[in-house]
Amino acid sequence: MMGGPSENPELWAFLESLHCGDILSGTVTAIERFGVFVALDDGPDHPVFPGVGFITIPELSWRRIEAAFDVVQVGQRVSAEFLQFDTWNLEARLSLRAAQPDPFQTFADRTAVGQKLHGRVTKLVPFGVFVQVTDGIEGLVHLRELTSTPVESPSDVVQAGDEVTVFVTEIDRERRRLVLSRRQSSSDHW
Repeated sequence: MMGGPSENPELWAFLESLHCGDILSGTVTAIERFGVFVALDDGPDHPVFPGVGFITIPELSWRRIEAAFDVVQVGQRVSAEFLQFDTWNLEARLSLRAAQPDPFQTFADRTAVGQKLHGRVTKLVPFGVFVQVTDGIEGLVHLRELTSTPVESPSDVVQAGDEVTVFVTEIDRERRRLVLSRRQSSSDHW
């Protein structure tokens, strides 16, 4: 632990004054494999870290990213939402993605179950394939929904990079999941 209110009174008071949802601005000072440090415009310096603000990798973007460098660079100005006061590390946990609209919710607003979409196969897994239907939005086509005849492996039907036509079978807003089928409707055969 970095120390309590008596060791770093100015920093402690600053962090305690923040409220969940506050938008804080600053400059990216360091990028590590576990997250990004941000020197905040307001408030004191951190006694150890290169910034009082910290953004974990999942909080950088709504999209799946390989590394923080895909989203931010050292020296870049950012505005991020305050999530919580990390009392152990004496830092403001921030979210860059919370300060941006969720592309999945926007997609869900304009997409209906049964809708026909075009996409590109991004990944094959033993139980199906992932298909990107728009920038940053992927859905799963279960193995049983790839074709009307049973197959052992998704590679029997498609490969990564293939362009495919799919149909929306489920949109789960809460879990941000999209379920797709290559068949028009699972209930059509009844």
